[in-house]
Amino acid sequence: MKYIKHVLLTIIVAVWGCFSSCNYLNVDDYFLDTFSYDSIFASEVNVERYLWTIPTYFDDEGAVFGNCRTPGVGATDECIPTWDTDEFLGTKYARGLITADNQTRFFDTWINMYRVVRKVNVILANIGQVPDLSTQKKSEMLGYAYFMRAYAYYQILVDYGPLLILDDDVLAMNEEMGYYDRARSTFDESVEYVCTEFERAARYLPDRGSLAVNQFGRPHRDAAYALVARLRLLHASEAYNGGEAARRYFSGWKRQTDGVDYVSQTEDNKRWAVAAHAAKRLIDKGYTLHTVPRDELTPELPSNVSNANFPDGAGDIDPYKSYKDMFSGEAIGYKNPEFIWAMTSASVRNYVRHSFPVGTLSGWGGLGITQKVVDAYYMADGTEYTAAGVDEQAKIGAGKTFSGYQLLAGTSEMYNNREMRFYASIGFQNRLWICNSTTDNGKRNFVANFALDGNCGKLQALPSPTDFPLTGYLSVKYTHDDDAYTGNGATQTQKYFPIIRYAEILLSYAEALNNIEGSYTVTDTLGQSGSYTRDYNEIARCFNQVRYRAGLPGIPQGLSKDAINKLIQRERMVEFFLENRRYYDVRRWGIYDKVDAEPIMGMNIEGAGDAYFRRVQPRHVNVRTRITAPKLVLLPIWKNELRKMPLLDQNPGWTR
Repeated sequence: MKYIKHVLLTIIVAVWGCFSSCNYLNVDDYFLDTFSYDSIFASEVNVERYLWTIPTYFDDEGAVFGNCRTPGVGATDECIPTWDTDEFLGTKYARGLITADNQTRFFDTWINMYRVVRKVNVILANIGQVPDLSTQKKSEMLGYAYFMRAYAYYQILVDYGPLLILDDDVLAMNEEMGYYDRARSTFDESVEYVCTEFERAARYLPDRGSLAVNQFGRPHRDAAYALVARLRLLHASEAYNGGEAARRYFSGWKRQTDGVDYVSQTEDNKRWAVAAHAAKRLIDKGYTLHTVPRDELTPELPSNVSNANFPDGAGDIDPYKSYKDMFSGEAIGYKNPEFIWAMTSASVRNYVRHSFPVGTLSGWGGLGITQKVVDAYYMADGTEYTAAGVDEQAKIGAGKTFSGYQLLAGTSEMYNNREMRFYASIGFQNRLWICNSTTDNGKRNFVANFALDGNCGKLQALPSPTDFPLTGYLSVKYTHDDDAYTGNGATQTQKYFPIIRYAEILLSYAEALNNIEGSYTVTDTLGQSGSYTRDYNEIARCFNQVRYRAGLPGIPQGLSKDAINKLIQRERMVEFFLENRRYYDVRRWGIYDKVDAEPIMGMNIEGAGDAYFRRVQPRHVNVRTRITAPKLVLLPIWKNELRKMPLLDQNPGWTR
């Protein structure tokens, strides 16, 4: 019997190649599924196994540097890799090299997420048949199933825009193509559907606190609520809410079936109140930012920073460790009170090496950080770096030690007296790389020099001529002092990637409140209501928690809406550096084509000695050929899908 099934399956798979069906239906494993349907829904054990095969279609969320299925940080103004390979598709996307015909790794997201949808729909259609499924277990499975379907749609929505919504349909096979052909929903309809699905999932999902340690990374009720908050903010933002950017990016993009705009061209200010309510629901749950207590090594705060205890000031915390330990692996992920939803990430751990200096430390240091990011970090007292009048050619005469961090004598004044997130995130000239895990003293306490004649500059990369930073900067955000790649005992700490953390909720709430005009009452699916208006004290209360945790002063009173929006944009750029938020933020704000058109700058890695300290634009194909275009706001849908579905409209600017 097993042999007959194998032969039959082989014949079916061969014949299947003649059918003109659509990849989004997940037909490639349809027959494998149908062969086992009887057994899948014959017992609780089997259906649960089937359920937990679905997450294999979701990538490691920390895969934001390379080998990722979203454009990731390489498509932003944060990071510019030296490598010109398909490993770094985000950079190729920013260069205009991705089309609707090529680079199917991106297009796999569309296909795989619809596979998730179909598998969930199969479960929903058949779960009532499972004879030994308890009510409690059924409720748990429904929660995870609804969440995974909503999250699959979410992934499509943020990268590709309006959805093709299948709802609960399990589509029949071998029908005429007209049966499968259907139009996309509008962006508004898509957001409402996905938020409704997350809300439905939340009714069944467990609380975050009830998950066991070995379940770290599983979705839970607050993960669903947090993603609703993220989507509601996206929906309220200018590019998707009838603002000038909505007209610039999407004007004239209409559904062919009825001529309706895919993205609304009419502003609805109440969306900001809806976004505020979604964020407030999580704020009211008592989340806190991750902090580490002050000790004898913590530096004194600048005089203009509140010395009150956190969250009313920074008097009792160590700002450097409070931020750094979240990403380096020092703080255990499942214990972190700020991680609303996070995961252990092999990808983050692997890509730390891409940000490690070449040469003595055996890194692949080609993930260069832009000068724009370096300049975005404030001075320690909150002064704008560009307004501080720093002499970048000057060097500090004596070193400093604070919070266990050593700033060495001879370091440029450019890197002196900066805010603590700068030291927790940026690897610069004359920085010390500790590498504590190795017992080889020749590999520890390495002082990096990225100049042409330096110990980890361009010439040191030979015979691998791409393993150096184009800008003279590397990231240390995810690097632990123990991490090492060479020498006896060299190892790297476990890394955690925050899919969404409480700092984002605080800044989202502040942004939403800041943009409300008038007053609105919002009622959610639980029947809980709230009234919202632009409340400066509430904006400051939430915004300042993020600032105080970084050891910075809070915002002053009396700033205009536009001034606060700019502060929030700056804060999100710094706070969520290399967390894959920048790509989406600049698009929803409608500033993508402005900020990404600014030149990529860095230090002069072609210069020896002090000639290094000159701002230049790197002469590299990944820099010279970058473009900005409205069509890059959304990824193109693969032409292979479009050819089979005439009603499936392509994204604006891309060809069918």
